[in-house]
Amino acid sequence: MTQISDGAGIRQSTEPMVGHILIVDDHPLFSNGLGDLLLRERLAGRIDHARNLDEAQQRLSAAPGIDLVLLDLRLPQEGGLALMPFLASAGLPIPVIVISSAEDEGTVRAVQAAGVQGFLPKSAGRRQLVRVIRAVARGETAFPDRQPPAVSPSGLTPRQQQVLTLLAEGLPNKRICQVLDLTEHTVKTHVKAVFQQLGVHNRTECVALARSLGLISDRLGVLDADQRSP
Repeated sequence: MTQISDGAGIRQSTEPMVGHILIVDDHPLFSNGLGDLLLRERLAGRIDHARNLDEAQQRLSAAPGIDLVLLDLRLPQEGGLALMPFLASAGLPIPVIVISSAEDEGTVRAVQAAGVQGFLPKSAGRRQLVRVIRAVARGETAFPDRQPPAVSPSGLTPRQQQVLTLLAEGLPNKRICQVLDLTEHTVKTHVKAVFQQLGVHNRTECVALARSLGLISDRLGVLDADQRSP
C-alpha cells in the first residue's frame, strides 16, 4: 500500500498511488512540473498531457487505461468542466480532480455541481496534493472544508430566471433575444447578473450550479410553449 506524508515528509512505496494520470492544462511549465512531481513521489506510474479539451478527448479515447484526470478549470476556447459531459457520453467513469487558480466558493460549488470528485487550488503544497489524490483514488470526494452560502431562487428576478432556463437549454444570446423579444445588450446584462448572483464565471459553471441548487431542471419550467418564438 502506498504510504503518504507524516511530519518528516512523503514516504515512497514500491507501487504508485495511481497507475495512469492525464493532466489537462494549457501551461506547459506547470503541467510538466506537476507531472514530474507526481512521478517522483510515486503518486502516478505514468503521466500523459493534454493542452485543451480536444487533445484530452483524444487521449482519453486512445488510452482507456487512464485512471485519473487532473483538469485545469480555465482552458482555451472552453472551460475545463466541459469535459464532464464527454466522459459521461463516452461511458468513461474516470474520476476528475480540478486544479484551479480560482479558489472562491462559487467556483468550488460549480465544480462540485458538475460531478467532479475533487478540487485542488494551484497554490496547494505537496501534502495537500497527496491527500486529495489519495482520497479520490479511494473513491471518495475531496473539496475544501467550506460552508457555502445558500442561493435562493428568489435572488433572481423573473426575467433572469427565464434567461437562466434558456442558458440551460444551450441557447446562444441571439436566440435568447428572439425567444424573449429583448435586445442583445439586455440579454448580456441579464446573463452577467445571473453569473454574479451565482458566483460563477461561465455558462457551464452557471448551469451546473443552478441545477444542483434546484433553480432549473431538465424540463422547461419557466417558459410555456406559447411564450416561445417558432
